[in-house]
Formats: sequence, structure tokens, C-alpha cells
Amino acid sequence: MSKRGYAASKKLLTGLIGAPIAHSASPAMHERAAEALGLRGHYQLIEVAGADAAGLRMMLEGVRRLGFAGVNVTYPYKEAVVPLLDELAPGAAAMGAVNTVVARDGRLIGHNTDTTGFARAVAPLLAPSGNAVAVIGTGGVGKAIAFALASLKVSGLRIFDSETARAEKLASLLARHGGATVAKSVEDALDGATGLVNGTPVGMLPNRGMPVPATLLHEKMWVADAVYSPLITPLLAAAQAKGARIMTGRELAIYQAADAFELFTGLAPSTEDMGEAFDEVMAARSAAYHAA
Repeated sequence: MSKRGYAASKKLLTGLIGAPIAHSASPAMHERAAEALGLRGHYQLIEVAGADAAGLRMMLEGVRRLGFAGVNVTYPYKEAVVPLLDELAPGAAAMGAVNTVVARDGRLIGHNTDTTGFARAVAPLLAPSGNAVAVIGTGGVGKAIAFALASLKVSGLRIFDSETARAEKLASLLARHGGATVAKSVEDALDGATGLVNGTPVGMLPNRGMPVPATLLHEKMWVADAVYSPLITPLLAAAQAKGARIMTGRELAIYQAADAFELFTGLAPSTEDMGEAFDEVMAARSAAYHAA
């Protein structure tokens, strides 16, 4: 659909389902992208903690009936929404996790732009000669990260989760996509690794924990974090102190949002505009935090 056709057809209503999400930069990014394309966009935060399947079904029914172009889905519902949707895109079906739900003709279609977004973000860090990468956490975003790395042909993918059965389930899903080894511990996962990705919420404010001990980090590796609140998490601060290259959650946040926006509208947004909106949110949050 052309820019003019979409703008004339309806207001762009999108949103985010998850909890906690008050910190999200998604409204700013999506509304800025819509404005730049001449659309009247509103991005609604739908924060409901502890929703069961019936509660999620009710929220999704609202998305279906109330004029939403679609919604994003975040922690802790990326896997729980899967059986409640009418259809899954191949990538989302392969991993059993959804972060983007598109509403089309009364049907809800699940996608995963965490995968495409992370693949775009992490590609510059990967060495052409091969990589051994550890992914900590195999929930919704951890799954997406692992599939993204597999799509980039990472040669030695190790995954660790405190719930071993969940890590083993992900390894079975990855068997058709290059495979992954289930590590017995974070120490095992990081043994000889050239890269580390935190796919857990550990380190997200107000939490100040680390998913791995700082003693396991070193200058010859790169470290990425899916968390972006704060931008420099305790893990990334420790990695910087050791001389490691780091990647904040900024790039993943921007690229997954851009890919979701395009799915919602059929229009390619400016990642520069979305990045500026993201940076403004983070600057304001940092100022408020230091003023408190």
C-alpha cells in the first residue's frame, strides 16, 4: 500500500502487550516513524501483569476488533500468545515465539522481528573466520537471538538457561538450523567463546544483577545485551572494564521496531528517525534517574 493510500485509509493504531513496559521506548519510535511518513500514529502500552491464556485471548480479541494494525508482544508473553493466533510466519513458527502480531482482515498473524532485528545488529561483530557464541537465557528473546545467530551461520552456538529443559527444547528446534550445544553452566557456555549475548531480563532496572560473573569476561570477546534500560547494563559495564567490545540493546530495539512497523503498514520507516526518538527517551530517562 502506498504512503498516501495507507494515510487516507485509517489512523495507525498499534501497541505493546507485556509487563512491565512503562519504560518502553517503542511508543516514541513508532509514533516518530509514523509522523515522518505522514501518518496519524498512536502506539498504546497495554500493560497487564500475570495474564493467563484467557486474559491474553481477551486482549488479542481487542486488537482484532478495535482497529489495530497490530501489536508488539514482549516479556512475559512472547511464547504464551503463540497458540492464540490464527497464523504464524515461518520464522515465528520455527521458534515458537512471537514479538509482533499483525491484524489483517480479522486474522492475527504472528511474526518475530527480534530475530531479524538482532541479525542486522550483531552482524558487524561476527568474525568471518568463525565464531563461538554463548547465549544466556532461552525464553522469548533468547530464542530469537539464537535463531538470528544460526541464520548468520555461527559455527559454535552454546545456549544456557537455569531451566535446562527449556534450553534442551530450544536446541531441538535449532537442530534443523545449524544446531546448538546446551551448556551445563555459564562457565561451560563461555569456555572459549568469542561472543556473549544476554537474552534474560537480568540487569533491567531496577534489577542491577549480572547474568554471568565478571571474572568470565575478557578483552578478546564481544558482549551484547538485549536489555536497554539502562543502556549500559552492569554486564556491559563489566565487559567494558575488561576491554571487551560491547553492543547495547539500542540496535536491537531500533531494528526490531523498524521491521515491525513495516509489517504493520507495508511502509519502510527511517531507522534514523526511530533512533533519534529512542535516544531522546533514553536521555530523558537518564536525566530523571540521576536527578532522583
